[in-house]
Amino acid sequence: MARVACAQKPDSTTQKKNTEAAVLPLLSSDSLSIFQLIDSLVNMPELFEVGSSLVVRTGYNSNITSANESLNLSQFGLSGGLSYFHKSGLYLDGTAYWSQEYSPSLYLTIGSAGYLKTIKKWTFNLEYSRFFYSFSDSTYSAPYTNTLGLSNYFNLKPFLFRLDYALYFGDKTANRIMPGVMINLEKRNWLGMSRFLVYPSFNVLLGNESWQIYQPYSTRLIDIIYRVRHNLPLYYLEDNNKFGVLNYSMSLPVSISLKNWTFLLSYTYNFPQALPGEQISVANSGNLSFSLIRYFNFKSKSGLIDFYKLPK
Repeated sequence: MARVACAQKPDSTTQKKNTEAAVLPLLSSDSLSIFQLIDSLVNMPELFEVGSSLVVRTGYNSNITSANESLNLSQFGLSGGLSYFHKSGLYLDGTAYWSQEYSPSLYLTIGSAGYLKTIKKWTFNLEYSRFFYSFSDSTYSAPYTNTLGLSNYFNLKPFLFRLDYALYFGDKTANRIMPGVMINLEKRNWLGMSRFLVYPSFNVLLGNESWQIYQPYSTRLIDIIYRVRHNLPLYYLEDNNKFGVLNYSMSLPVSISLKNWTFLLSYTYNFPQALPGEQISVANSGNLSFSLIRYFNFKSKSGLIDFYKLPK
């Protein structure tokens, strides 16, 4: 799963953008997420041809951002995950998120199941995820508790093109589309490393968002006086739902592999965008994340392990 951020409910006297709070995963680079893990593995399609493997990962994230705005959560966050990849392409994943910004600190657990398959230059990943929140503060809510997504990768070395679609649903529904491109720069058996991989990427996040805003029934003074004298409301609540660009992001992930271990370091800079008519303040933000990954193979021929031994 991708990183998840949470927001408190807005003041009802001001703009009501997502009155149930904006709790949306952002489909962008995060070395703690299974998507980032899959990104690194997709660069080696033969990994999934033989064998089954267990993947354990843990890591750190310097900042958390929402689907289309900074939440000013500058404190660090931690995450841990466990994935099982079967040689058929099926996989299961569990990821837990921790941050001192929330109460309890272990505020989110995500369970995922998916199917990953490579056919020549094309790799696709179909995944369903369920979010389990544990907020004790009633000002936080989770309108999106499920996601169903399809990721597509097309390998045209040294470029890797991707197109993701995700449907978030629960109390509310939202769509997310993310096209992107990566440039793969790889060295194997270099300076004592089994594999050194740098894959800078650029992604665009598009989708719909809904919000509510108070609008005046009239701005004419005579109408305002009439409504006040007759105890009529001056404002009504307007529902909005717009589709457009939510975010641009640039990432620089670095992957260093040594036998059954992989270290992932990633810096991502986001350029969030407000939708037409959406009265919110957005600010560019960057975050640094890293994680340590350990692979365990259950068979002597596990692609996730044996690819480190491939010659140049």
